[in-house]
Amino acid sequence: MVDGSPGRREDRADGLTLDVLGGGPAQRHAIDAAQALGVRTVVCDANPARGDVAVSSEDVEGVLRTAREAGARGLIAPGTDWPVRVAAEVAEELDLPHPLDLATAQIATDKLAQRERLAAAGVPQPAWSLAGPPSFPAVVKAADRQGQRAMSIVSHGDELAEAAARARRASRAGVVLYEEFVRGPEVTVNGFAVDGRHHVAAVTARDHFDGAAGVAQRHVFPSGLDDASAARTADAAVASLGIRSGPTYTQIVLSPDGPRVMEVAARLGGGHDSELVRIATGVDLATAAVRAALGIPVQEGDLAPSAGPACVIEFLRAPAGVLAGVSGPPEATFYHPPGHVYGPLRVATDRAGYVIRTAPTREEALAQARTAAEAVSFEVT
Repeated sequence: MVDGSPGRREDRADGLTLDVLGGGPAQRHAIDAAQALGVRTVVCDANPARGDVAVSSEDVEGVLRTAREAGARGLIAPGTDWPVRVAAEVAEELDLPHPLDLATAQIATDKLAQRERLAAAGVPQPAWSLAGPPSFPAVVKAADRQGQRAMSIVSHGDELAEAAARARRASRAGVVLYEEFVRGPEVTVNGFAVDGRHHVAAVTARDHFDGAAGVAQRHVFPSGLDDASAARTADAAVASLGIRSGPTYTQIVLSPDGPRVMEVAARLGGGHDSELVRIATGVDLATAAVRAALGIPVQEGDLAPSAGPACVIEFLRAPAGVLAGVSGPPEATFYHPPGHVYGPLRVATDRAGYVIRTAPTREEALAQARTAAEAVSFEVT
């Protein structure tokens, strides 16, 4: 929040229990924010090392049972898409407060439904089709999967059959979505909706790893790009999907013809975006998301960004092999213990960790983050 600590007396929620869907790095900031408010968290994760309960964040019945047994006052899915739908469904079943109704959560977690809503509202987006690529190069993806999973960029028709088959196998419903490949710099708009009004907290530049389409290598604030048009486009996109409350995360490409919406998520960004936003602007999106999940009002004044430092998150790429050890500067955070097996970097969860640096200027923050990342050493066998 703008004036800092989520531990202010009026902000605390001691004694309430929050069911958190997922316990990995993408959820950590929200878990920490909840605990700082005095909220008891019960984390559902299929990985016992990450969760309090060995229940998948996509298991509706398991999450329902856990929330009921824990006496949860709310549910939150802070870092991945499909659990957003699960949280809304369980909240509806248990008659708990939730920022999204189930119908809106379903739209927010279905790429095809998003494309249809954006088109109906006239929000600029890539050309798309279910029948085949609108043009080449084209993006081929599963309509109901998150991020880069089963996503391909194909440059000509010879690559199409394999890419479509891969997307169809990964899709829950067997639906393949074909999209125009839009050229231009990409930005992320981090925001929060209160009573139907969307508040933009920060716009960050999003740079990708070479050879890993769509996987962010860094987030940069300030973006150095056209933040105003990106923010207006995100506002329109969020409204078109019916998101009236809670956190939002909108990816936009600033094409030569103007902004194009790649996707909208009704959650916090999974790449530590809320950490960057809090440091750079003072807006604590993670605390706001926890409050909204518990039915506690979020004040619009707490969503107003203030001037802060430039900030860069630089993600780490480990060489392929079995992790024996890793070392680096104090600002480096590593995701995996020794014994973890690294393969090719294809999706965001293949990243090995991150560094975050601040500086008075964008250029200084970029240089310092790059230097810190280069100081990391992975020992693999």
